[in-house]
Amino acid sequence: MPQINQLPFIFWSQLFWLAVVFGLIFFVIGRGMLPKIQGTVELRDAKIAEDLERAQAARSEAEATEAEWRARMDTARAEAARLAQEAKQASARETEAKIGAAADKINAKVESAETRIRDAVQSARAEIEAVAAEVTQEMVARLTGIQVDRTEASNAVKAELHV
Repeated sequence: MPQINQLPFIFWSQLFWLAVVFGLIFFVIGRGMLPKIQGTVELRDAKIAEDLERAQAARSEAEATEAEWRARMDTARAEAARLAQEAKQASARETEAKIGAAADKINAKVESAETRIRDAVQSARAEIEAVAAEVTQEMVARLTGIQVDRTEASNAVKAELHV
């Protein structure tokens, strides 16, 4: 077979061209494209970290608001109990009517404060979920190229947050 007979004559030139081609591939991909890809990955990681920090800050703010509300509630309850005790000692009937009115006012304020805090917590959670859904949607689009529906991203985030 003539191909086998030619092998000793062309072997070194083929080996040379193989090394040249692999060297070109190494320098084009390894030196040219890889740093760009690494830069993109680092930017993505920084964006994710920033979004997570913002979400954590929003969660901390909601927790601080809730703790502040609880402290105010404890103070209001303690104050109401003190007022009730003083009123009982002063006069039974007259003070009892005043205490009822004061308790109603305090309960209305408490309910109002509870409602505001509940709304603030729900708003913060909704904002966190919206940001997380948006980030999830963007990450999936960037990483896989698949466009995810906002509803699907929102449902996935809700499922993870409420586990």
